Amino acid sequence: MTLDRRTWLKLGGLSLGALATGADPTLARLFAAEERSGARADPDFSVILFWANGGPSQLETFDLKPNAPAEIRGPFKPIKTNVPGVHICEHLPHLAKIADKFALVRSLHHTRGEHSGGTHRFLTGYSSVAANLNDAEYPDVGSVVAKQLEGRAGEVPLYVSNTKFYGSGPGYLGPSVAPFMPAPNPLTSTGANAYDPVPLALVGATRAGLSIDAEGAVILRGRDELRRSLEALPRALDDRAGPAATFGRHQRRAVELLAGPKTRAAFDLANEDARTRARYGDSDWGRDLLTARRLVEAGARFVQCQATFKLRTETGRTTTWDDHSVNCDIFRAYEERMPSLDRAMSALIEDLFARGLDGRVLFLFCGEFGRTPRIAYQDTSRRPGRDHWPRAMSVLAAGGGLTMGQVIGATNARAEEPSDRAMDSNCLLATIYQRFGIDPNRLQHDRAGRPVAILPECAPIAELIGAPRRAK
Repeated sequence: MTLDRRTWLKLGGLSLGALATGADPTLARLFAAEERSGARADPDFSVILFWANGGPSQLETFDLKPNAPAEIRGPFKPIKTNVPGVHICEHLPHLAKIADKFALVRSLHHTRGEHSGGTHRFLTGYSSVAANLNDAEYPDVGSVVAKQLEGRAGEVPLYVSNTKFYGSGPGYLGPSVAPFMPAPNPLTSTGANAYDPVPLALVGATRAGLSIDAEGAVILRGRDELRRSLEALPRALDDRAGPAATFGRHQRRAVELLAGPKTRAAFDLANEDARTRARYGDSDWGRDLLTARRLVEAGARFVQCQATFKLRTETGRTTTWDDHSVNCDIFRAYEERMPSLDRAMSALIEDLFARGLDGRVLFLFCGEFGRTPRIAYQDTSRRPGRDHWPRAMSVLAAGGGLTMGQVIGATNARAEEPSDRAMDSNCLLATIYQRFGIDPNRLQHDRAGRPVAILPECAPIAELIGAPRRAK
């Protein structure tokens, strides 16, 4: 029997994890696991996570309820897509034309209703002890990927983000597996919900940090001096697990990456065809998603981007998707956001398929939870809004070698809770880990040395990795 490169890589990863957990790493077990799962791990698999921080409304995007009472349904109408029986919001016409290239999961849920707690629960799989935490207690999915794949790191960072999410981060794995961020804004990791969007694509203020011109050389030299200063600290401070050691390794890696031409080229949209840039649109989201595609093509394995948007002053004061009545008029906010969202996301999805990346790159659009079915009017202006709702949410998934052109699960008549295929949000993480070839039962060790499974017990979403179920 001849084994290809993919099988050998997977066998190697399984062996290391199996030795740590006491499993028997035999070929028979390997192939049996693949047969049960329905989808093989891919050594080149990558994820682009477009994170609607604040919580996007299922009722205004992918799970409209036109027959619900007026205080539930809102003013938007559903439109047909190119997949029979699947309908989405009228303000997403470009996505409606390519519904065969994405899947909608309408029945995920969890129990954390606060922003950072919900983000932590969704992206780590574990509930945090703290409710409003800036930094994660457990490692988020991107940091787990960076840790588990660190032996495969190339010139381009494994984990890239535009800025830090509120309630996320590497947790007990430490800063060495935090994302590389060109120019993060610390406000994004706090309870603030109004700040300028942080671009993933390079702009004038951040381009120098990835260049070798005079200004970029100063930036690189400063980082290298910091690295050498850390290395000169007394040995007592440089223990193997201490913050000085991990930070020093992180800084050394950052200098190496920033000096590399492949990383600089991936971030440089000037290298992209003008017609492609035009398809994505002249917007932050268009440029960011095009940059994300270039990064995964260059070798990044997990790219995440916070999807903030600056509304008109008369519409509201928030730049996140936290569409309470006191923050904005939710319906006007969606009317402003949707054209840019529709254009940028549809361009990326079409690009992934046209470039043959759909088999190994998974694009996800989601947030920490959904919004309340009942429209609220708490603001003195009596403008409409919706509040936090973790009991039901919608996720869009495209590519990743998964089964597209389907709707998985359903909510009840008011989008209050799942009525079919209710799934913990961890099922999405389990699906992602499976495609990476990461065993979610593999043990990591927290700061106290206690073994912790990567993910609590949860099965991957069978419809995504196997035959689709009929949409309801």
